[in-house]
Order: sequence, then C-alpha cells, then structure tokens
Amino acid sequence: MSNNNITPEIRKIVTYEDTTFIEGFKAAAEPWRMFAAAAVFTNPWAGKFVEDLRPGIQAIAPVIGEMLSARVVDMAGGGDKIEAYGKAAIVGMNGEIEHASGVTHTLRFGNFFREAVGAKSYLSFTNLRGPANTAITIPMMDKIDAGRRSHYLTLQFAINDAPGPDEILVALGGATTGRPHHRIGDRYQDLAEMGNDVDNPAGV
Repeated sequence: MSNNNITPEIRKIVTYEDTTFIEGFKAAAEPWRMFAAAAVFTNPWAGKFVEDLRPGIQAIAPVIGEMLSARVVDMAGGGDKIEAYGKAAIVGMNGEIEHASGVTHTLRFGNFFREAVGAKSYLSFTNLRGPANTAITIPMMDKIDAGRRSHYLTLQFAINDAPGPDEILVALGGATTGRPHHRIGDRYQDLAEMGNDVDNPAGV
C-alpha cells in the first residue's frame, strides 16, 4: 500500500492549559504552566488485524506530529519556553494498543517536537485503549536531562467524546518549569550517595 493512499482523517483538535499559582499551600515564584494539544482521527486499522502498519505510520505520524508540536509551542510562547515534554495516545475500543503505539513511537512523529523545543531526551509516554472520556495522561521529563526530577510531571485531562471506537487520540504536552517547590533532589545525588554508576544505577 502506498503512503499516498493514506491521509489522516482528523475529526477534531483539542488544546488544554493548566496554570498553577499556589502549590502545596505556597505561592509559586512564577506560574507553573503546562500545555497539551490532542488530535482525534480515524483509525485506519480499526476492526481488523493488519500485518503491515508501516505505510499508515509513515503517512499519519508526520502530519500529526508537526501539527501538535506547532500547537503546543504556540501555547507556550516559543519552543525555548518549554522545559519538560511528553506524549500520550489512546486507541478506541475497535483498535489495538499497537495502533496507538505505532503513531507515536516513531521518530517521524516525535522529532518534530524535539526539534521545535531543542530537546535531546526521549519523550516519556502512555499508550492506552479505552472509550470516550478516557483520561489522557501525559508524563513529562526535562527535555535535556532525564535525571532532573524537578521536571517529572504529569498532565491529565479528558475529551468527553473521544476517542470513538474507530478513532485514535494522540496528544503532546509541555511545561514551562518543573514543580514549583521541588525538594526531593535528583538521581545524580542518589547515585553519588549510593556509589552507583549512572549507566547501571541498580548495580546489576
């Protein structure tokens, strides 16, 4: 099947913003802002087993990745404003987890966001199957330093009519700061205190 025969049929785009001024009974030094953009589109593989997902992935992932990256960057006021990022996908009940994974676990999707925000870390993720109004859970981490625990964040919201049974919902999320009052250290502090190596933290 040629990629030219596959185009994403997008039903809606939903954006979400969360701005926190007080966290843990204490005012934040600056507002803690998190953003998300989600696309809801027809699942081209719904209701059947398709052996080769690659043509669909190559056709759909870049379109969705570029579109959502632009939305999140615009909400943040520029890619340089985003410090933490992540992604999520939910496939409707007539699809497979593999379908949600296929669209998001490809550089053809994620590299648009990495390039837009100047990131090196991998995009933390969730992949789910569920009905409409399933919670969209986007885990995030620092875009450069995966061990920076202040930027281990989660943004959650839902879309009441998505995903439909034959749809896929894909979302990207970003944050302008870490948690306002982070005070649990980072993994490098633990490694130094425990005498373990960064590439083998459990020493196995």
